[in-house]
Amino acid sequence: MSTVLSQIADDILDLPPSDRAFLAHRLIQSLDDQTDPDAEALWMEEIGRRSSEIKENRVDCRPIDDVISNIRRKLDSARSQSS
Repeated sequence: MSTVLSQIADDILDLPPSDRAFLAHRLIQSLDDQTDPDAEALWMEEIGRRSSEIKENRVDCRPIDDVISNIRRKLDSARSQSS
């Protein structure tokens, strides 16, 4: 890695998390040469649908910590069964 690139990386890492996230998003976008022009509209429709389901109490929402703990338990169980 060049000295200039190393300095840029150091400068970026000193930025606040929201700025780093913005730059990461932009960099990833620049690597994606096969973008779907309809993807943004489709995601907005999906977000709207899911938001409606939540507002209308058609789905059960759980805290993310509970969901992650449950997934970890299942993974641990699967690993111990395969050993």
